[in-house]
Amino acid sequence: MLAECQLFGTLGCHLCEAAEAVLMPLILERGLLVELIDVGDNAFSAETYGLRIPVLRRLDTGRELDWPFDTDQALGFLF
Repeated sequence: MLAECQLFGTLGCHLCEAAEAVLMPLILERGLLVELIDVGDNAFSAETYGLRIPVLRRLDTGRELDWPFDTDQALGFLF
């Protein structure tokens, strides 16, 4: 089973949209649960992730995968 995760990004970010596109097959085909977090919504997220977005974060371990990543890298990170 894939780990639940968060994807830190913001609206209008083309890299964030690319990260979502990479994750979409995992969401649709494998049931990956991804919470989208807009870093503009709070100061902590903006300070922590603002210059790094998009960032994929596992909820169970807190590990993070910075962009760029492809589907194979995301799968390796999630297992």
